[in-house]
Amino acid sequence: MIYFWGAIIFWILAWMVNVWISRQKENRFFNLVSPVLFGISIIFIWESCVVTFNVSPVILPPPSAIYLKFISSIPILWEDFVQTAIKGALSGYIIGCVAAFIVSLIADRFNFLERGLLPIGNFLAAMPIIGIAPILVMWYGYGWQSKAAVVAVMVFFPILVNTVQGLKMSDKIHRDLMQTYNASYFQTMIKLRLSTAMPFIFNGLKICTTLALIGAIVAEFFGSPIRGMGFRISTEAPRFALDMVWAEITVAAMAGSLFYGGVVLLEKWTTFWHPSQRGKI
Repeated sequence: MIYFWGAIIFWILAWMVNVWISRQKENRFFNLVSPVLFGISIIFIWESCVVTFNVSPVILPPPSAIYLKFISSIPILWEDFVQTAIKGALSGYIIGCVAAFIVSLIADRFNFLERGLLPIGNFLAAMPIIGIAPILVMWYGYGWQSKAAVVAVMVFFPILVNTVQGLKMSDKIHRDLMQTYNASYFQTMIKLRLSTAMPFIFNGLKICTTLALIGAIVAEFFGSPIRGMGFRISTEAPRFALDMVWAEITVAAMAGSLFYGGVVLLEKWTTFWHPSQRGKI
């Protein structure tokens, strides 16, 4: 019981520290301390509750057991990470985003295509991934190619919608100014409209970072070689090896966070001129 109350005391102290931090001037150090304290508090309470109330590891393993399993299974976890996050999620993400960007430029150029494509895109985007994944696995086989296809389908329409919307956000006075300078369509697109659309494009890219990893993992549930996060979760869960399942979940969370953080850094470097990014680099 001492572990439980120790965790509660730590939680209260961390809460008080976070309240104090919220009253200070914002800087990078304080922005980092708050989530770290919050995360450590959750891990302490999780560990203490499992130990104090003698929770079965089949129901919920303690963080210490997950950590030991993580350390002892690094070669397997790395192999699963490469198969799912790199080959499946990242490749499908790049293919889907590039294809969506090209199609959005074509749709912006031809109004009839935009009017016909966006409603269909919204309809297809609402289709559940659990229904699309088995079909694409049957088409492209059990390798990483089918997972990349699932991811490409998932990220295509969010990027398409955000890019098309962003291209419309340039001010009319700026477009009139470009016409005054006798700028061509492509000059206006590159020097004005794409710059204005960048925040919208990056919003779509950030949304799709999580969709990509989820799509690759779900696709592996319907067929995969003997590696991958989804494969490992689907095979270890029926064996009640939940420490391995949670280790895979930890890898997926870390990969998703790094992926998202990379896109955020790229956004800051690319759209440093935008009011939302000033003073954040």
